[in-house]
Amino acid sequence: MQMNPDLKAEWRSVDQAALGLIYGSILVLSVLMALEESRSAPFRPAIVLFGSVLAVTLAKAFSELLAHAVQTHERILTRGAWAVAWHSSKTTVSVANLPTLVLLVAGLGWIKFPVAVGISQGFCVAILAILGARVGWSIHPKSWLPLGGAFFVGGIGSALAALKYAIH
Repeated sequence: MQMNPDLKAEWRSVDQAALGLIYGSILVLSVLMALEESRSAPFRPAIVLFGSVLAVTLAKAFSELLAHAVQTHERILTRGAWAVAWHSSKTTVSVANLPTLVLLVAGLGWIKFPVAVGISQGFCVAILAILGARVGWSIHPKSWLPLGGAFFVGGIGSALAALKYAIH
């Protein structure tokens, strides 16, 4: 079965972003696990989530920049080097945008904090399940692998989400 060329191009961008999307989803789920509602500082969870993901993403970009410099012996203080490092890392931080927004909405009192956490977790698990299905589809589209990939990778995210409720 031949895939539509337009659909191939759309999936190519997802495939290129997969590492950052997976990394970002796991990172968001991990930070959500540690977050607690703060009545005295209602926006603190959103700030902690986005700040943590941004800090780890910048550390990842910087480490990639340094590793590239060691491997290629090129200078790191160039605009091109930083652009390449950020390009490979921006999808990681982009995963935190919706969960941060949802936590801000909870901070405004429009939804309850546990609902905001649940929505954020569901978003991350969905990203992981879709990417797991994509990997299975890439390996063998006419088999159980897409469904197995979705359940396996989505299951990892679900386990992280469930862990929050087990420890709190």
